[in-house]
Amino acid sequence: MKKLSIIKSLVVLLSLTMTSSVMAYQNGSMKDNDSRKMQTQVASGQKMKVQGTVISRDNNNLILRDTTGSEVNIQLSGSTKIEEKKSNPFRGSKKYSTDQVIRGLFLEVEGRGGSSGDLIAEKIKFSTDSQRVAVSINSQVVPVENRLGTAETRLTEAEQNAQRLSGQLDELVQVANLASGGAAAAQKAADEAIEGVNKTNERISSLDDYEEKNATTVNFKVGSAVLTPEAKTMLDEIAAQAKTERAFVLEVRGFASSDGSTNLNDRLSERRSAAVVRYLAQQHQIPLRRIVLPFGYGEAIPVADNGTREGRIQNRRVEVKMLVNRGLTSPVNVNRAVSSGGTSQR
Repeated sequence: MKKLSIIKSLVVLLSLTMTSSVMAYQNGSMKDNDSRKMQTQVASGQKMKVQGTVISRDNNNLILRDTTGSEVNIQLSGSTKIEEKKSNPFRGSKKYSTDQVIRGLFLEVEGRGGSSGDLIAEKIKFSTDSQRVAVSINSQVVPVENRLGTAETRLTEAEQNAQRLSGQLDELVQVANLASGGAAAAQKAADEAIEGVNKTNERISSLDDYEEKNATTVNFKVGSAVLTPEAKTMLDEIAAQAKTERAFVLEVRGFASSDGSTNLNDRLSERRSAAVVRYLAQQHQIPLRRIVLPFGYGEAIPVADNGTREGRIQNRRVEVKMLVNRGLTSPVNVNRAVSSGGTSQR
């Protein structure tokens, strides 16, 4: 019986060790859950002109998303002309290389449809302001992507470790049954350990599942990206709550009303989202790794009618959502065997 007790202790110890290894992911990872967008197909030889934001690039292939949410596949070639979209008619346009076409860049593309439904770019134009915004976006998103790659590697290692522990538990069950006639007791201990493995695996699979805990919307004056005292008070409240949470991220999205041109409103919405991020980082020391890549949607996704004054006031806004990771905040509870004293533990 003493030998059986030692084996049962080893089984429970392995279960606790495996659970602790998963708890080490409290600094965790996050994944952006991109919704599938409608793809625009271009007929072969069809001439087309499109405006939008570069959301990804793979060598000479771009994906461009316009303000309606539709996506177009763009192909660059050696004959593609890339130049500045200038506002001053009395000077020449700057010339750019294909390497300067990066994610987050708002640009205008002219070209013809290829055989695979892509748009073969003949001419590309973008403004200096748009280029500055894109460089700023990439300076923030690349470090986040690097951290995600590291986190995914750690998750893979944790899953492999869980599988290895599961196999070891099976071996220990067999040893316990051969060592004594207490097969039922050993099986019960093994079932508890396997329950811990299953619950841990469930937790690992939910590491990219986020729950909205709080949200706030701050509004701006016409043509302004300056935070009002009321807006700062609302941001103070959500920042205070965020500091009490674990494994949280903040999603920041900027918008504009229909006042002014589309290009102006795109830049204005970017400035508004940047103002919110700057306030949270400077005034409340919210780490930038806790802030999902901010973005300005311009006039897109209005919450009210732009045809009325009240509607335009509501559309001049920045939405801030606090999301908490389910997998990193939910404890792993495993039922324990009934002790000799007659009470069960959890």
